[in-house]
Amino acid sequence: MFIRPGGLYASVLLLQCIATSFGFMTANDTIAAIATASGDGGIAIIRISGPQALEIADRVFRCKGLLPSKRPTHTIIHGHIVAGDQSVDEGLLLIMRAPKSYTCEDVVELHSHGGMVTPKLALRAVLQAGARMAEPGEFTYRAFINGRMDLVQAESVNDLIRSRSERAARLALEQMEGQLSRQFNDIYQNLLSIAADLEATLDFPDDELPPAVLPDIATRINCSVLKINELLARWQDGHRLREGLSVVIAGRPNVGKSSLLNALLGKERAIVSHQPGTTRDFIEEIYVIDGVPLRIVDTAGLRETECAIEQEGVRRTHDQIRRANFYLYLLDASAPIQDDDLENIAKLPKDRCILVLNKIDLGKSIQKQLCEGPLVVEISIKQNIGIELIKEYINVLIGRFINLESLPDAVISERHYHCLNKARHELQNSLDAIKSGNDQLISAHHIRQAIGLIGTITGSDTSEDILSAVFAKFCIGK
Repeated sequence: MFIRPGGLYASVLLLQCIATSFGFMTANDTIAAIATASGDGGIAIIRISGPQALEIADRVFRCKGLLPSKRPTHTIIHGHIVAGDQSVDEGLLLIMRAPKSYTCEDVVELHSHGGMVTPKLALRAVLQAGARMAEPGEFTYRAFINGRMDLVQAESVNDLIRSRSERAARLALEQMEGQLSRQFNDIYQNLLSIAADLEATLDFPDDELPPAVLPDIATRINCSVLKINELLARWQDGHRLREGLSVVIAGRPNVGKSSLLNALLGKERAIVSHQPGTTRDFIEEIYVIDGVPLRIVDTAGLRETECAIEQEGVRRTHDQIRRANFYLYLLDASAPIQDDDLENIAKLPKDRCILVLNKIDLGKSIQKQLCEGPLVVEISIKQNIGIELIKEYINVLIGRFINLESLPDAVISERHYHCLNKARHELQNSLDAIKSGNDQLISAHHIRQAIGLIGTITGSDTSEDILSAVFAKFCIGK
């Protein structure tokens, strides 16, 4: 089953079938959810969307003058949220009539005081008045099926909410504004034009087809391949900005790994003790440097031990090291370097490792010259010496993974990457068919496959399984 938002195939029956398959029931009912994060806060927002939104507002909001349903769009009203005859809270009500709303439906927002109790009481009143609880991502899903945004833009909403840095948020915002969609649509339209011209050649006998036609089509296909290659080249940077780079702090027990984590974060996140082997499992925290999120992982000390729990911690440390993008390997500068340290360091890629010589306040038994290859920094966490230099060195390593000077306006996601990769393969097969002199019908088949894959990205030709997977990642209320 496929849906073309805003097109002839977007019938009410089809939308109901797809919505039901997502657990969304139908797009004709009215949904509600708390749209703000739970917990202490000055304001909470209960969002209501659907054909009964204004009718429900009349039931749950008491105000002076006209009922909410009699007010014009984009009106803000002061009054009281009520459940039956009982007042729940004093607050505001915002009216956004279709189609000038996030979902292109009638939307009402109740602004109550925040906290754990009041927003839930307000939501309960709304549900009792006729709305049902929204599923994760259902508001954005409705914006998508109503043609307000394509699937690429819908995904960017979730990316923006989950951004871990300013750079990632900026890229998500540019994607939400349609910069990436325009590039996909250009490729899509070009391929449609190529498919039409290629299939038109099937009406000509081989000896009557102008000789320049097929070479011209091949050139146009190749141009689309080059555009896809440009988009694919951006995926790695986008993935790393969204998910963050993994940085493992490793070394023997009691060299200051947990202390370094605390120093970088500026807070006491990990337990620090003079007793070796305090850290038995890894601790992961997000730390942002120059707009790039880093997943810094403090690990158990690397050593031979008889303790089964500590052995598991060492195993997990090695597992984290295998997955890491780069490493901070700590040594006790006041003690001679150990053979197992040299063995561990030798296994790490030198261009992705910073050797940190800690405890220089206690003396220097390790010379920097002995540590050839990786970046080396001498520090004293206890005296706060060298911490800023570590951050500068981390920036150097970040630059080896992400080109911060020439980031594109918008970058593709992992889903886009796989679809583009398959589309490129189909286009290459189409080119091969033309160049080898095979029937143009084979080439046209591969072009149609590529068109379907690009359409899957934007949502112009998308199965319900893909839509379900995309919107399931959203939070409730968005």
